[in-house]
Amino acid sequence: MTRRRWMMTFPTLALTLASGLLARADGPAAAPVSADSVRIARGEYLVTIGGCNDCHTPWKLGPRGPEPDLSRMLSGHPEAMEMPPAPALPPGPWMTSAAASMTAWAGPWGVSFTANLTPDKETGLGDWTLEQFVQTLRTGRHQGKGRPILPPMPYFNYAKATDEDLASIFAYLRSIPPVRNRVPQPIDPPELP
Repeated sequence: MTRRRWMMTFPTLALTLASGLLARADGPAAAPVSADSVRIARGEYLVTIGGCNDCHTPWKLGPRGPEPDLSRMLSGHPEAMEMPPAPALPPGPWMTSAAASMTAWAGPWGVSFTANLTPDKETGLGDWTLEQFVQTLRTGRHQGKGRPILPPMPYFNYAKATDEDLASIFAYLRSIPPVRNRVPQPIDPPELP
């Protein structure tokens, strides 16, 4: 019985060794995956499915129509783009208007400009801490304690994300190229008569 067990094991062992040698002959072994790279990849996935580029990346006219300008990915409203006063909307069900760049929005709250989410230290999230980032999305206030985050930012949806997912988003945003772009401050709505 021992001999029979050995005979059954030997082919299995030979196949295992051969497949290992073939795998090495085909190319280098995969590099180990770090916890940071896993977190960053998760953050990129969440930023992508969360539609962050839809508003925080300026849009341009491409060969197939409007598209995000990925050379300014997640850099917010372009500082050089001066906006005229927001158009007055007629009475009725319409509540907002948006710039063609998708980075400036006007409504009853006034005019809001999408933030620079790149890790630029002067104009983006470069000096932010994870705690400030999480508190911003949990409270709807700039850095968790400042001015209110204005529409169309759905912070109330992100507030429901897990701490781990918010940390992954922050890690991804810290990993992208910084873009120096100072976004204008929001404009209060006009005084009503």
